Amino acid sequence: MTTTSTSSDPPRVVPARPRLAASLDRLERIPMSFHLVLFRLAIVGVFLRAGLQKLASWESTVALFAEEYKVPLLPPVVAAGLVSAVEVGCSTLLLLGLGTRLAALPLLGQILVIQLVVYPDAWPEHLVWSSILLILLTRGGGALSLDRLVWRGWAGRPLARLTRSHRSA
Repeated sequence: MTTTSTSSDPPRVVPARPRLAASLDRLERIPMSFHLVLFRLAIVGVFLRAGLQKLASWESTVALFAEEYKVPLLPPVVAAGLVSAVEVGCSTLLLLGLGTRLAALPLLGQILVIQLVVYPDAWPEHLVWSSILLILLTRGGGALSLDRLVWRGWAGRPLARLTRSHRSA
């Protein structure tokens, strides 16, 4: 319990439990879309930077894939190109919130390969990234995404118009 008082009033006791409950209630009112934007930005901060760095020093990147990463079944140039494309492409989509669920899948696959083949001891970091990507995969980009605008436009079209336009295309 906490006591409060003013100069003229005697101290009164304010129970801590209702204040804690009120604080928790305020925290629970933070929209999920706010969290989804932060999750998208967190992943973009990791993967876009890595992809741009790979593209900026391509010869070093190919050498890294040949000597350190050693991704099985793929030549180093192909693996480097594929990984760079996934990192830059999917990160850009996540930044825009466009195709969020689809963009999360290749990044999850890349993390799985990194975990199993390249850096098996880095599981705590991979677990964080995977958890964030699983939230984006299951919840989408949120209200502050281009996905939302696309779905609003799609949902606003009557089914008959969609069917006719699909047949004529």
